[in-house]
Amino acid sequence: MLKRLLSQNEFELLLPDQTGAKEKNTDKTDIRLVYQMNDTIESFLVFKEARMTGTYKEDYEGAIEASFYRDGDDYALVVRQEEEDCVVTILFKTLELETNLYNYGDIAHFWRKGYENLRQLEFRIAVLWDKYEYLGEAVCNEEERKLVQLAYFPPLNYTCYPAVSKQYIVPRDNPWIPSDGAFSLMKEMAEQVGDRKIEKWIHFYERYPYPVVARCLAVLLHRNAHAKVVDLITERLKKSDIRLS
Repeated sequence: MLKRLLSQNEFELLLPDQTGAKEKNTDKTDIRLVYQMNDTIESFLVFKEARMTGTYKEDYEGAIEASFYRDGDDYALVVRQEEEDCVVTILFKTLELETNLYNYGDIAHFWRKGYENLRQLEFRIAVLWDKYEYLGEAVCNEEERKLVQLAYFPPLNYTCYPAVSKQYIVPRDNPWIPSDGAFSLMKEMAEQVGDRKIEKWIHFYERYPYPVVARCLAVLLHRNAHAKVVDLITERLKKSDIRLS
């Protein structure tokens, strides 16, 4: 987790009474590093019994260079904020994950006009994917592990109905490629509400998984005639709970 975060040039520490760039040489305490933050997750990597030396610039946004090594009974993380030439060292005993989970089913944001109900749906699916991808399936219940497959169904993901502008999208590899799990789940829900046309289109899309077919199916999902499918997905997302099953 730490390696993944640092490789993305993410290094935001939570320290008390810190503003700007300051020299730190604290007593041993717990230091938190932001790992994942959105409407469903507050997650931190916690350096236990840690001591920090050097200079850390709180509002820094830019490239970082990090190294990790053993220092006697402690571990040491050295991070250089390259553009400011600030170097901070954290000595710590252990590294733990601290996570607070919230119900995302009734929360949704979108910053683009048009097709608001589907953009809300895309937002909820995206934050569920974040939860699954960054924290693992162990923090997801059985229903969430099923519904996360919708992130791999292009007619419902950011390729067709992005909730945010392009510059705020966190891209995934091959977002236009649907998964077998997504096809299975969508066919199940179309059958459950008795929408034969959508069910036939999903079978057609499964046979010809091209972006042009995904866009056609996305248009159909916006029509009132097929609202029951979208309503069922929304209802299942709302009922999926943050607690482990």
